[in-house]
This record gives sequence, C-alpha cells and structure tokens, in this order.
Amino acid sequence: MRYAIYFTPEHDDPLCRIAAGWLGRDAFGGAAIPAKAHGELSAAEVAFHTAAARRYGFHATLKAPFRLADGVSEKALVDAVDAFSAGTEPFDIPRLKLTQIDGFFALVPEEQLPELNDFAAEVVKAFEPHRAPLSDAEVARRNPDALTPQECRYLSQWGYPYVFDAFRFHMTMTGRVAAEEALRVRAAIEQCLGNVLDKPVPVAGLAIFVEPTAGAPFEVLSYHALGKQAERKTA
Repeated sequence: MRYAIYFTPEHDDPLCRIAAGWLGRDAFGGAAIPAKAHGELSAAEVAFHTAAARRYGFHATLKAPFRLADGVSEKALVDAVDAFSAGTEPFDIPRLKLTQIDGFFALVPEEQLPELNDFAAEVVKAFEPHRAPLSDAEVARRNPDALTPQECRYLSQWGYPYVFDAFRFHMTMTGRVAAEEALRVRAAIEQCLGNVLDKPVPVAGLAIFVEPTAGAPFEVLSYHALGKQAERKTA
C-alpha cells in the first residue's frame, strides 16, 4: 500500500467535478465516469488519451507516492496531515492555464507563485519522517539515468526527483499526446473546461490519496482543509 499527499480542489468544486468527468474517474470514492465526446474527439479517443492520468485522479503532486516507514501507522499520517493543515493558511492560485509538458497536457499556474512553491516544499519536508526509503526497484522505475545530478540527489534524499527548485506544479489531464494530435486534444480539453479557469483556484486543503494495492487506482483517503478551523473530510 502506498500513500501520497496531493493538492486537489474540494469534491464539490466545479473544477474538480469537470476534471473528474474528463478523466473518467472520481478520486473521491473512485467511481468510474463514462467518457464523453468533446470537440472533435470521440468518447473512445477521450478515454484513450486520459487512460494514463485516470489511475491517479485529478491532483497536483506535493509528496509523491510512498510506503509508510516502519512503525508509522495510517492514523499517524492522517493526524500529521491534520496538524500541518490546521497550521497552514489557505491561498489562491490566481489563474491556471492549459499547457503541454513533455507531451502531456496539464493545468499549471499562469505565473510563477513563490507562495505555492514554498507550500509544496514544506509539504515535502514535513512528511518525510513518514516515508519508507525507496526500494531498488522503486528507484529504477524513476529512470535515474535520465535525471540530472540534482534530481538524482533529490530522488535519493526525498523519494522524488521533482522537488524544491525542480518542482513544477501541474495537474495532469492526459497521457503523452503525439504532436499531430495535440491541437485536437487541446481543443477538446478547452471545450470541456469551458470558463472554469477564469476564476482563481483556492489552495484550501490537502488530500491523502491511497493506492490500496500495486497498480490499483489512487483514491482520496481523507481531505484536510487548511487553516485553524480545518475539519477533516473522509472520502
């Protein structure tokens, strides 16, 4: 079993609902959502392009998937996220935009946000004591030969290569899309999203996602609102 600490909007947030419909699965509860045609893409094409992202649900990675360290229980992790969230004030991402990163489409901040990067770094550090060291197989799956020396150091020390100065906030919407398909896929995502990106996105909580068995879809275990009045919401 693996856990991850992700950002995702609250379950009833319009962006969360629309993105879950696009991806074909609701991470809050894990329900499958039949694919729909968008733009020039058929329902089958949408399902194909979202297959890789569907397993993880709509999210931005903060603390990448990890096994619990020896002696650490699920309850201890949940309590730690509760405490961290209660002591962290919410803030907004003024605007997200759709872009393509290494071939896959994702939502990213329109401008660099130091507050967001600092928040992500604090999450990485705060929950490191709860993470078991990576196995050799887990390291190999990250393809370390393709990483920079700094990313390799981050992978070794923090269990994930893309942290701190290598971090880039993104909410994945597809798997890798071939160049000849990119315009059609972009247009379909934009049609699906409508005007939902015109509003700021509140960074108002942290979610613990869980992978019950290797290769299983990730689901929200619990959602933790930020701020002193935070309340835990279980999925």
